[in-house]
Amino acid sequence: MSMMQMMMMVGGMLGMLGLIYFAMAGPSPDKARARRLDSLRERHSKSDEVAAQAQMKRILATRETKMDSRLQQFIPNPALLRRRIEQTGKNWSLSKYLGGSLGVGAFVALLLLFKGMPFILAIVLGLFAGVAIPHFAVSYLIGKRINLFNSRFPDAIELMVRGLRSGLPISETMGVVASEVAGPISVEFQSVVDKMKIGRTMEAALQEAADRIGTPEFQFFVITLAIQRETGGNLAETLANLAEVLRKRAQMKLKIKAMSSESKASAYIVGSLPFVVFGLVWFINPGYMGGFFEDERLIVAGLGGLVWMSIGAAIMAKMVRFEI
Repeated sequence: MSMMQMMMMVGGMLGMLGLIYFAMAGPSPDKARARRLDSLRERHSKSDEVAAQAQMKRILATRETKMDSRLQQFIPNPALLRRRIEQTGKNWSLSKYLGGSLGVGAFVALLLLFKGMPFILAIVLGLFAGVAIPHFAVSYLIGKRINLFNSRFPDAIELMVRGLRSGLPISETMGVVASEVAGPISVEFQSVVDKMKIGRTMEAALQEAADRIGTPEFQFFVITLAIQRETGGNLAETLANLAEVLRKRAQMKLKIKAMSSESKASAYIVGSLPFVVFGLVWFINPGYMGGFFEDERLIVAGLGGLVWMSIGAAIMAKMVRFEI
């Protein structure tokens, strides 16, 4: 038995043991105790804040299907995955996301098998594609939505400033922003307004929105409102200054992006060149590159090269990423 077959057998045994553990393991005692305490607190507390939290939990629970509840047992961090899906603004459930991942992985594995790749390697690459492609797709949608949010957020703040100067309260100005500004800003502010209508405090509703959006710009807005409610002062003037700061921050980001574009282009070219050359040679002469997937020494060398290229790409990406 070769070393590669031994490694595959050990990996299969470990995977089987992991599936058996997840299948036989019961619910966590700590989580069950925490759920009972929360249920007891919601049942006997007279606080409006606690009642609002309980109502929001019931609303969110109705959105989950039985399949989502079962799939949570096999996901390492379902709360983080659900939060990432919410950040995209799409109405996706965990079952839809995992179904799409399995579909992508199966398609890639079948395509590689059709091209003549060994069965085990095709399955491994299919699993990798099923995990990586949906992850990067979600990251792309999150980045696109956040950029759209940040580009229109100063305009939304200035709209609130005009409403405050005309005599409207802060809650009414948020409703105006939700109805007048299109895109993700309308969705997030409408969510804040809806939570305030069912008894949630403005600070808590805004902080939940800030945690979900995950942008420093909106966190600045939340902190500004919290400080103003504690210290007092002219809220309209404070928000006007915040809008000006956010516009200058966006301009600085564009300048840094322009200055680092050459380094990013070099990193993309250097990182993609080996894969492009490999794909072109494989397309022109499949027999010449076929030994790469059959010889164990070439497979180990290729995996080592991928690891080192990943480390280099991570270092180059960190060198051209700047925090403002």
